[in-house]
Amino acid sequence: MANKTEITALSLAETTAENLGVYIVDVSYANGILCYYIDREGGVGIDECEAFSRAVEEVLDREDIIASEYSLEVSSPGVDRKLKKEREFLYYLGREVEVKLFAPLDGVKEFDGILKGYSDKTATIDCNGEEKQIPVKDAVYIRLKFVF
Repeated sequence: MANKTEITALSLAETTAENLGVYIVDVSYANGILCYYIDREGGVGIDECEAFSRAVEEVLDREDIIASEYSLEVSSPGVDRKLKKEREFLYYLGREVEVKLFAPLDGVKEFDGILKGYSDKTATIDCNGEEKQIPVKDAVYIRLKFVF
């Protein structure tokens, strides 16, 4: 569940992200660290993270949404990041994911598939033509699958 600072920080940065051709996958604020996770088709590198950081820092300084000192971080979501928030699931619809469950479903705890939908904290995964409804709370992780 996003806190007020995260919601405000996301809202303030949406236009900046759009102007730079990136998408804000997630925002977190904890222990004095405000972190934006950004992505775009083909991925992001250090140059995109730096450009977004400089641009969003101006907006945050002008709006002064955090009263105390804080650090600003901008990062790609990373290859092993589990999807947590609705925003992430919706952004990655159509992508291949890896799923690991706490308890077996149809005899298996781990499988791959295509993320087809997300609603009411439940992901719909297409596994070879069979759709599985996976409540996020039942999964150790649902994350993007990367082939190296």
